[in-house]
Formats: sequence, structure tokens, C-alpha cells
Amino acid sequence: MESLLNRYRNITVLLLVIMAQLVLLAVSAKNDQDVRFIRIWTVTAVTPVARIIEGLRGGGTGFLHNYILLHDTHQENLHLHAELDKLKMENVFLKNELNTAERAKALSVFQAHTPSKSIAARVIGTGAGANSKVVYVDRGTAAGVQRGMAVVTPDGIVGKVIAAYPTASQVLLITDGDFAAGVITQKGVRGTLKGQGTPQCKVDYVAFEEKVDPGELLFTSGDDRIFPRGFPVGVIKVVRPAQPFKEILAEPSGLQRGLEDVLILVEGVHQAIPDAPSGMQPVYIMPPPPGNESKPADAGPAPNPVGTEADRLRTQYQQLGEEQKHKYGENPPGTKPVDFTKLGGRGLAPAAQPPAAQPPAAGTAPPEVKPEVKPEVKPAVPPAAKPVTPANPTLPPGRGAGAADASRRNNQTAGAPPGGQPRE
Repeated sequence: MESLLNRYRNITVLLLVIMAQLVLLAVSAKNDQDVRFIRIWTVTAVTPVARIIEGLRGGGTGFLHNYILLHDTHQENLHLHAELDKLKMENVFLKNELNTAERAKALSVFQAHTPSKSIAARVIGTGAGANSKVVYVDRGTAAGVQRGMAVVTPDGIVGKVIAAYPTASQVLLITDGDFAAGVITQKGVRGTLKGQGTPQCKVDYVAFEEKVDPGELLFTSGDDRIFPRGFPVGVIKVVRPAQPFKEILAEPSGLQRGLEDVLILVEGVHQAIPDAPSGMQPVYIMPPPPGNESKPADAGPAPNPVGTEADRLRTQYQQLGEEQKHKYGENPPGTKPVDFTKLGGRGLAPAAQPPAAQPPAAGTAPPEVKPEVKPEVKPAVPPAAKPVTPANPTLPPGRGAGAADASRRNNQTAGAPPGGQPRE
């Protein structure tokens, strides 16, 4: 070792001098941010080592706490699970309470706006059997419920009471096969709603020529004397042509949200059925641009009123009544009726008139008017009457059959028939 240092002594001294100069330069020199180079070099050299040491320390501490010192983790986990289950039950309870409050509010609003008198009831049970469509409610004869009363919700009809007990009632749902009710569409088409034991009901007795489309709303018609007129029933889903009645399937709207709270109509009042939305919507047309001096074209004949032939005929009847100062349904007995004979001449074009004669221009002689010469008609002269010879004259003696034949030919020539009687 000493021989190696002795051999490279000069180079070693030179390297030590250079290092010393670099250290002195780093201590005295600074960078642009006023930090000495010796500090920058020291921090850069120590940082990787410090990072490795800190990673080893953190990993060891975590391993110690997570895998070795776990004597209380199981109890804490059980406590958290129990608290989570409790919070879930409270959440379900609050949701049910909120739904109950919303249904109660909807029932109260419906009771306030409908003219029918009703009492609220809650479903407390269902009928026995897998296909049973019967439920029990907690209102009976003690609350004024009777057999045959209608049961509805704000969404639509539900069923009818088929048995009333002192504290409860039995309700036949709309989907039961024994249920039937009169219904009507917004266009005035009547039918009978019947249950099928399935979520959808059928509408019978709708003639094949009636206009019924899927998506139309159904309302009670009041013909069954159970449900008042105007209560919603459901929506038509399927329409199939058939003879003699159409095949129509409808989805009830009163059972879509389940059955928990219902209304029993104690005194039903008929309501008006809302009008169907018009298929014709107004179209916006902008005004003409400014500076357009073009004259509008002559207005043509008025277009025919929109609607069917019956609507146009009804419009003509109304116009004819207004012209004769007749108000349909308001005139007292004995008033002169409308003269419908004038209806045939309405809308006819006036007869064509011959063009008027133009006056002659100034300074010209008027044209000569020649008298109209009518052809002379000669009366027909009837032909002169010819004498009629008797059919069977008395032949003188000595005349034979030839004379009789000649006499017969003379009679025929004069117009007498072969029988001997003269013609008139």
C-alpha cells in the first residue's frame, strides 16, 4: 500500500488539491436562487437514502399495526355491521312512511276535488287462492259501506264491494273474471270492461266499424249504475278487428302502484269526461317580408269545413237556423220550425245571364234591328172520312160467294175490322 502511494503520490496530491478547490468553490459560489452549491450537492446525495429509510420504517409500522396488533378488530367489525343493519331498517321505515304520507296526501287531494262523497280505507288482506282477485279493507257497515259500492284510487277504479261486514268489506278487483263495468272512450265509443284474471282487461261489445286506437284513455260511462261517469279506468293497449265486435285489451291504471290505500264511494256523482286532444295543431306562419308590394291573389271559394259529412251537414243546419232566427233547443212550444226546404238551394251557383248590350260609340249610327220573322205554322187537316159499308149486307138473289168476298174487302179498306164492326 505504501509503495502504491509512493508511486502515485503526485497524482494523489493533485486530486486532493482539485477536490479542495471544488469544495471551496461550492462553499463560496451560489446559484441563481441564492443557494450554495455545497448544500444542493449534499441534499441531492442524501435524499435517495432518506427515502429508502422512510419507506422501510412506514412499511414496518403498518405491518405491525395491521397484521400483528389486531386483537380488537373483530369486535369493532361486529359493531359496525350491527349499526349498518340498524341504519338500513330505519331507511326502509322512513321510505314506507314517506310513501304512506304521499298516498294519504294524494287521497286527501282527490277527496277534496271530486264531487263524490267517499271514505278512505286500507287494504288489510287478500282472498285465499293463488288466482284470487279479492281483497279485504278495514271499513264496513259501521262506516256506512254497503254491498255494490265502487272502490277507486286517484289513478283509476279498483273494483266494487261484494260483501260488507261490520268492521271490514270484501272488494272484487277489476282484473277478476266476474268483474264487469261500462266504459267509454274520449271519442264517445261505449263498451263493457271485463276482467280476465290477468293484468290486462278486455273491452267487449264494441262494433267493428267504431274508430278505436291504441293509446286512448278509458273512462267509466255510468251505465252499470255502480261507478259514476267520468272516473279514469285505464289505457287501451291492443285493438284487433273481429266480427261482430272488436278485440280490445286495456291496462287498468288503478292497480299500477299497488293497493294499500283506497277510497270507497259512498255517494257517487257523475263527472264530465275530458275532451280528447285535437289531432290538428295550429301552424305558425310568419308575416310577409317588408317591401313586398305583390298583391294578394284573389281569394278562392271557401274551403269545406273540417270534419266528417255529418259535421258539415250540422254546420249547414246551424247556418240555416241562424238565418231564420231559430235557436235549436231554446224555442218554446208552438214556435215555427226551420224551413229545411231551403237547404237544397244553398250553395248553388246563380244562373248565367246574357251579356248586356254595349251602347254605340259617339258618331256612329245605331245598328239596324230587323224584326224577327216567325215561320208560319199551318194547322193539320184531318183526312176526309170515308163511308163505312155494312159488314154483312143482304145479298140480292143471284149473287154468289164472289160478291160476298168483294164486299168484305171494301169494308176492310174503309177501316172496319174483319168481324164486320166499324172501327172507331
